[in-house]
This record gives sequence, C-alpha cells and structure tokens, in this order.
Amino acid sequence: MLVKDAMSTQIEKVLPGTSVRECAHIMNKTGIGALPVWEDGRLVGMITDRDVCCRAVGDDRDPATMTAREIMSGELSSCFEDVDCAEAARLMKTKGLRRLPVMNRKRAMVGLLSVDDLARYSHDLAGDVLEAAAPWPH
Repeated sequence: MLVKDAMSTQIEKVLPGTSVRECAHIMNKTGIGALPVWEDGRLVGMITDRDVCCRAVGDDRDPATMTAREIMSGELSSCFEDVDCAEAARLMKTKGLRRLPVMNRKRAMVGLLSVDDLARYSHDLAGDVLEAAAPWPH
C-alpha cells in the first residue's frame, strides 16, 4: 500500500504567530494531535498536543501569548506520497515519530501519515513505530 492511500488529507494548518491557545482550540475542535505550521506557503514546523502540554503549559508559560513558533518542532522529516507504507514506517521508527508530513514530488504537503493511519494498514508496522516513538522508558 502506498502512503497516499493511507494518509489523512484533511489538514488543519496554522501560522507561526498563532497563539498556543488557538492551536490547542483547533486540535480540540477537530480531534487531531498535530498541526503543520506554514509560512510563505511552505511547511516550516509542526506543533503537537505534546508540545502544548510540555513546552507551554508544563513550563508555566501563558498559552494565550506564546506562539506556535516558540514551541514547534522545526527539524522535520517527511516522505513522498508515492512510497510504500513500510518505507514510511521505517522512517517514523528510525526518527521516533508518531506523525509524518507527506509531500508530492513538487515538495508541496499533501497529507499527514500518523500511527493510526498505519494501524489501518498493518498493526505490526504501527506497533513498531509506537515502540520507537514512546516518550518514556519501558
């Protein structure tokens, strides 16, 4: 199965200056755990529910005044939509990622591949990714 057949294509995006509170509101309203951060029409980072909890609230910062840019992950890995899910899962496992931006060959983001998306394809692949991406020791 190719990534384009498994990925989520409805993506909520935010700007770097979006408040962390607004990011959390969007995640809560839409039931998603990650928001791509866009600037000048390109992907510049990713903010996750864990970023909101640990980098903002956990550090006693005000989510109303703190911005996505301040807590986003800027060093991003991605994959192409036409690669096999197993290849994307290997990348996610190697990098310890639960979500992976998906690009077309023109380098435009066209989706997001999550562990949940992988689980619909293969429980074994999803389990391997989850094991590698766990934020705590077992």
